[in-house]
Amino acid sequence: MSVAARNKEPRTSTTSWRVRISLVVLTVAAVLTVFYTNRLLTDRFTETTRNRAELRLALYSGNLLSELRQNQIVPQLLARDPTLIGALNSQDYQQSTQRLISFVEEIGAANLILLDGDGRTVAATDRSRLGSNHRTAPYFIDALRASNTIFTVTEREAGGFSFIYSRRVTAGGDVLGVIAVEVDLQKFERAWAGISAAVLVTDSEGQIILATEPRWRGRTEEVALARQTPQSAIERAIRATADWTALPPDAYLQGEGVMRLEARIPFRGWRMTSFTTYESVRERVNGVLALEIMGFAILLALAFYAMSRRSALRVALFARESAELRRLNIQLQREIAERKRVQEDLAQAEQTLEQSSKLAALGEMSAAVSHELNQPLAAMKTYLAGARLLLRRNRPDEALVSFGRIDDLIERMGAITRQLKSYARKGQDALSPVNMGDALASSLSMMEPQLRQRQVLINRVVPPEPIEVMGDRMRIEQVMVNLLRNAIDATKSEREPQVDIILSAGETATLTVRDNGPGIEDLDSLFEPFYTTKQPGDGVGLGLAISSGIVNDLGGRLVARNGQMGGAVFEMQLPVLGDEDTEGDNNKISAAE
Repeated sequence: MSVAARNKEPRTSTTSWRVRISLVVLTVAAVLTVFYTNRLLTDRFTETTRNRAELRLALYSGNLLSELRQNQIVPQLLARDPTLIGALNSQDYQQSTQRLISFVEEIGAANLILLDGDGRTVAATDRSRLGSNHRTAPYFIDALRASNTIFTVTEREAGGFSFIYSRRVTAGGDVLGVIAVEVDLQKFERAWAGISAAVLVTDSEGQIILATEPRWRGRTEEVALARQTPQSAIERAIRATADWTALPPDAYLQGEGVMRLEARIPFRGWRMTSFTTYESVRERVNGVLALEIMGFAILLALAFYAMSRRSALRVALFARESAELRRLNIQLQREIAERKRVQEDLAQAEQTLEQSSKLAALGEMSAAVSHELNQPLAAMKTYLAGARLLLRRNRPDEALVSFGRIDDLIERMGAITRQLKSYARKGQDALSPVNMGDALASSLSMMEPQLRQRQVLINRVVPPEPIEVMGDRMRIEQVMVNLLRNAIDATKSEREPQVDIILSAGETATLTVRDNGPGIEDLDSLFEPFYTTKQPGDGVGLGLAISSGIVNDLGGRLVARNGQMGGAVFEMQLPVLGDEDTEGDNNKISAAE
């Protein structure tokens, strides 16, 4: 064996150990990456599923409450109808049924019933009920005893519950009969059926009065779940509504748990509960993990391939003659020397490039900081000079004013560095008086970088006196920033973008944001979740839905329309906080907590 071959043996052994260590490190890195990726994505996808379920539950409870409140005023109006009062006085009911039928189409109720003083049905939109007697019905007895509208939940013989508003009909102090309005809440059960969740509504006593699973009605939640599990209820609903393009129900339910969410409905102590499957969270996570494992497998295969190739070359080199080995050794030494020189040049070039990048970044940072802080520093220098001159002239009060202005400038410089932290702050747990003018100024300050980049003309009209509302300032600023961002995005296609902001106070504190963009095409779907007109990647369509929910939670409303001269107009209306009801609002907040 030649001297060159003997010299290669220890070097080859060292290289082999390095390759083995590299393979071990790669394997450990693969295991750790897969472990932490699985943990992170599982938590993230689970949180996304929970957020969607909470949003869906909020929409369901809001729709149910809206339907109840819409029908609450109907008995009061019908009890004053002169035609119905005249029919009860004269006992001539030939036109009464037809009149109730004409009302039910406008009202949207399930059924309208007119009862005489003995509880007999004399008119009804459902003609099959004419002549039936309701003398012992709770909604008839309670309505005769009370002077206001009565709400009653009664269990049907065929299953389910009836939800009835009733009110007595009087004339001249005499009770003539009772008008009853049956609310159609079963349509919500039909609408909820088929989703990957089971929904139930309980009254103040815990009895289930509405449910996507018929076997649950009339029972408590504990008894109902023992009779029919949420998984079985969801699976049955999916199979009942699935078509040939849908995935099989087992794809959602095998190996998946059920998430329980509960929300309070502000109506007679009702509560809404939903049971949601995690929907293939494991499947989505496994898809990402499979890609990672495949990538590491390819790297390992390439490493083994490189090792086999190196072994083949090593065998070929040992088989050559010593003369060839010496020649190759000399050539290799030359190549090594050349490579070292190239590496030294490359290292020097990398150091030069790194230094240039550092200097460029430092220049950009210096220019940005100098631009933002130059004016406050110049103003502070002027105020200091003025204060020094005032102190020499023995005018300390005026000098204190200059110091106060310097303090304001320092606060402004601090605000420049704090703006990036504004979105990370958490909203307050309790409501407090909020100055709408200050909140608007803070929101405009947050949007200042976008306004500078787009050069949008902002016209702001704010009254001199403060306008206060009871709310959470962070959440109100969140709504304002969202409206401003949408207005700025809407003016992208305009040559002279302009946004008008008007803050006014009357019965409510109203913030109006108007842009000169193309306007809104679909006003009906504007506040629905996941509805957006932006390009993919610019938004997911939740901003206006969340903003509308925030305003509704604070007792106000968020409306939108198209302006007469073009563009879109958004109005945020909140109740004005008065001095006389501040204490009452605080008491309400404490009671709610």
